[in-house]
Amino acid sequence: MATCNRISRALTLLFAIAAGVAVANVYLAQPLLVTMGHDLGLAPGTVGVVVTLTQVGYGFGLFLLVPLGDLIDRRRLIVGQFALLAIALVAVGTARGAAPLFLAMIAVGLLAVVTQAVVAYAASLAAPAERGRVVGAVTSGVVIGILLARTVSGVLADLAGWRAVYLCSAASTLVLATALYRVLPRRRAAAAPLSYRDLLGSTVRLFVEEPVLRVRAGFALLAFAAFSTLWSSIALPLSEPPLSLSHTAIGAFGLAGAAGALGAIPAGRLGDLGHAHRVTGTALVLLTVSWLPLAFTRQSLWALVVGTIVLDLAVQAVHVTNQSLIYPLRPDAGSRLIGGYMIFYSIGSAGGAIASTTLYAAAGWTAVCLLGAGFGALALLLWAVDPTRRGRPAPVAA
Repeated sequence: MATCNRISRALTLLFAIAAGVAVANVYLAQPLLVTMGHDLGLAPGTVGVVVTLTQVGYGFGLFLLVPLGDLIDRRRLIVGQFALLAIALVAVGTARGAAPLFLAMIAVGLLAVVTQAVVAYAASLAAPAERGRVVGAVTSGVVIGILLARTVSGVLADLAGWRAVYLCSAASTLVLATALYRVLPRRRAAAAPLSYRDLLGSTVRLFVEEPVLRVRAGFALLAFAAFSTLWSSIALPLSEPPLSLSHTAIGAFGLAGAAGALGAIPAGRLGDLGHAHRVTGTALVLLTVSWLPLAFTRQSLWALVVGTIVLDLAVQAVHVTNQSLIYPLRPDAGSRLIGGYMIFYSIGSAGGAIASTTLYAAAGWTAVCLLGAGFGALALLLWAVDPTRRGRPAPVAA
């Protein structure tokens, strides 16, 4: 289906579906935390560990597995990771205690970074003239996977229980592994100019050498800490009286998030045109302000909808703008740049998850909202002192 630097629309669609399904596994637990906690005897203050460990695994995968795409055949790497991810999902769905669940969640996060390998492989197969279209389509699959994971998870949990969510995802992942094995072109791995150890070291050196990467990684950490503060804890007040919503209803709020995030798509183009600093600042103001309507969640679900749309719009705008500036820094080290950047995304997500659920158990929803607004305020402070803001706009990647 792909020949001589051309990639068909059908293969592009398969890449988008594969990337979306893989990354969705990182977020499936968020509407299920209360039920999982009750089933396995987890205390309310520690239930956020489920999300945190998944993000920790994802962070390690970004650093340890993503660089392998520069060393071995990407087809083998992608198919192998999908097969192992399916096994890890079965382990989650059949876990009978906290320890097996936690270990399986780490494995799910570790292997879900296959998403980044899928995006990189799609870009390498595309001709230069179509690369932007292909990468944009696959990235759209990633965004849709992240935002709809909660909705699908909630519906399946109400129909068949939380374990069915992971067993169904395992089946889907295994089907994708089979399809990718049959469809992806067989190519010999190119001779790697660096050893695996050197690749890992070069990822660290990029942070020393590229100030834009350091600043944008800081924005990612704080923005996704705020993002995770909402999505890792929102199931707690929604599932309790007086609201007592079902999994389906809780997961449905992911649709509101999708509406907000899709509205941020033009942010990358504005960043290419030299407006990255302004776009980032505007988005961070929205991120901070979004917690005002979110604070009234118990009184009005419409307030939750408004706050969710604004927050996801802001976070996605920051994320897209960050990537529009990072990709062109070192075209020969693109996967390492993005892998390193995404580590901070994962750290922020993990920190927001454990902090918000712990704080909710100790002080309630208002305290969680103050935490989320605090992450936004810290990001605004970083934006105000950003030493790279007067640099030249990043060139548009070919």
